[in-house]
Parts: sequence; C-alpha cells; structure tokens
Amino acid sequence: MNNELLKQLEEKYKALGENPDNYLKGLLYSKPVNYWDYIEVDTLLSLQKPKTHFEDETVFIVYHQITELTLKLMIHEIKQLLEIKTFDTESLFIEKIRRLVRYTDMLITSFEVMTDGLDYNDYNKFRMSLTPASGIQSAQFRYLEIMCTPLLNLVNKEGYKRLSEQPSVDEIFDNIYWRDAGYNRETGKTSQTLMAFEQKYLQSFKELTAEVTGNTVWEQFQKFEKPSDNLIFRMKDFDHQYNVKWPKTHLNTAKKYLEKKGETKEGTGGSPWKKYLHPKHQQRSFFPGLWKDLEILDWV
Repeated sequence: MNNELLKQLEEKYKALGENPDNYLKGLLYSKPVNYWDYIEVDTLLSLQKPKTHFEDETVFIVYHQITELTLKLMIHEIKQLLEIKTFDTESLFIEKIRRLVRYTDMLITSFEVMTDGLDYNDYNKFRMSLTPASGIQSAQFRYLEIMCTPLLNLVNKEGYKRLSEQPSVDEIFDNIYWRDAGYNRETGKTSQTLMAFEQKYLQSFKELTAEVTGNTVWEQFQKFEKPSDNLIFRMKDFDHQYNVKWPKTHLNTAKKYLEKKGETKEGTGGSPWKKYLHPKHQQRSFFPGLWKDLEILDWV
C-alpha cells in the first residue's frame, strides 16, 4: 500500500483523537459496497403502492416520486447558496443557479411522462381513489419557495389588498397564494386537502421562514455589489422556468385529462385547478426586482 496514503490516514484519525489502527482493522471486516445496497434499490422499488388495479397508476406514482426527489436535489443546492458568506466572486453562485435551472428543465421536459403516458379513461378512474390528496400538498415545493424569496413575494395582488401595513408572518401565511387552492374567502370554508396539509406542515413552514429571513436566495444575490449580466440572466432564467414555464406545462397536462370531451372535471383536492395553476393567478416571482422593465410572464 502507498506509504503516503497510510501516513495521511494516520494523520486524519490522530487529528480526530482516534487510534488509526482501529479503523484500519475495521476495513478487514467490512463488506464490499454493492450498488443495490448503496442506492437502496430494493427499498426504493418497494415504495410504489397503487390503490387500484389500473396499470398506469404506477406510472403516476413513480413520476411524482421522481418529482419529489428532484425537488430534494434543488433544495440541496439552495441550502449551499444560503451558506455563502463571501461575495467577491460569482462563480459558485452562478454554478448553483445553473444547476437549479437544469433540474427545473428536468421537471418541465419529464412532464411528457404524464401528458402522453397515461390512459385517459384509466386515469380519470384511478385518480378518484386519491381524493382528497393533491399536488398542492407537496411540502418540499413550499420549502423551496420559502428558501428562495422573502415570504411577501409569495402573496399575489389580491392577497396584498388584504394585508395590514406591517403584516405578521401568520397574516402573510393566511394570504399566501397557494391557500387560494383550498380556502374559500367568501364562505370561510377550508377544504380537507388544505386543512390536512396545514396541520402537518404549516408550523415547519413558519420555522423555516424564521430561519432564512434576510438570507433567502434573493437576499443572498443582493449582497453582490455589482452583479454581472451573466448572473442576472441566470437568476431570471431560473425564476421564469420555475414560476412560469413549469406551471404552464402542469396546467396544459391538467387540461388534457380534466378538460376534455365537453366537461371540466374537479381536481382530487377540490381546487379550482384551471385558475389556481395559471401563473397569471399565482403571480409568483422569486426575484421581482429583476423584472422592473419586463413582466416575468413575457420573458422568453
């Protein structure tokens, strides 16, 4: 064995206050790493549990699990952006934003799995067994939003009209755009979908908000004294891809399955999906200060 490598190992464990011999002896007894163990393949492939006999329900489940894993990758990158302490160079920031754009592209292009990969009649039967579950119950989606931008940027124009001059976090969450998918402000009625979602996750959303206040991706970007055109372009690209292009792709897929053959079907969560999913209604932008001269909806 390479003597230099042994020396480095010895120095590593001594620096930790550990006996290097014990770790080397451990290598004698440890098993070789196998792909299926390291990736947890058997566990991963056991997580699909259809509720009906329709074959395409497995496609539906796997696709949404892939989406959640992609969101996890994005949050992984965003956490690193929030940990940046020095802003004399843009290289790391740009690289992380490029990765976020790449993952968002995956979310957009992979929607073909849903758009063209489900039998229309079978989908409209097995989806009813999922009521009242809905995609709005993706907590990771909300975590990502909160980490990207100050909470007020997640309130649309109608929501702003209801806010006081100095709204509390609770008040902002009461008027955040995604509540419109499950809260009827005329009747005061909350859907079971939204109620269950908020009971499980709302407190964690508020805790994350407190943790990242003043340190979101948007606020990190603003710490660059003179951001380059390249960085500004990357930021706008991510903002547009995630908050306009992806929702539009989702909306078009929903139209195929829920607005066909002369009728508009209700979403499993009971939300007015046709209105809620449209970027014009959500009015979501992580980096609104970059869109002073051009609407985010008009950017190509």
